[in-house]
Amino acid sequence: MRRLTVNQFHEADKLPLVVVLDNVRSLHNVGSVFRTCDAFRVSRLILCGITSKPPASEIHKTALGAEDSVEWEYYSDTLQTVISLREQGYTLIALEQCEGSIMLDSQSSLSSISYPIALILGNEVHGVSQDVIDKCQLCLEIPQSGTKHSLNVSVAAGIAIYHFYSLLSSSLT
Repeated sequence: MRRLTVNQFHEADKLPLVVVLDNVRSLHNVGSVFRTCDAFRVSRLILCGITSKPPASEIHKTALGAEDSVEWEYYSDTLQTVISLREQGYTLIALEQCEGSIMLDSQSSLSSISYPIALILGNEVHGVSQDVIDKCQLCLEIPQSGTKHSLNVSVAAGIAIYHFYSLLSSSLT
């Protein structure tokens, strides 16, 4: 199936994309994001605030070992973390419904973005913290046509990460 070993994964080229979880409560959601980051070779996962970190059996249950392949870090303060990422040259993008957000499938949504990107996803109830949104250069929103106006954070992460992967995967070897 042409799957990489964990060592090969560590050595492989990664997407110029860091995923930041801002106070995500559910360990199952955290594990699911780990697994998605592995699937699409995200360069790093940053866990912030109340977001749990490995080792945790509930994370492992959904990550299925991706917590061993995906590079990850933990920081207690999301705002300071994203400020640091911006200083390192990352374009900060919140995946959030907010005033001025651009639809993820919009042709103009990603045409002027510079890489690397820090994609920030928020708490299951409150979303990305407003102080973090205020530091972002862009808010992207996933278009939805149903009666609900939100998605589970791990589902939203999967959609957005795949979107970036589809744009950038030709750069991976």
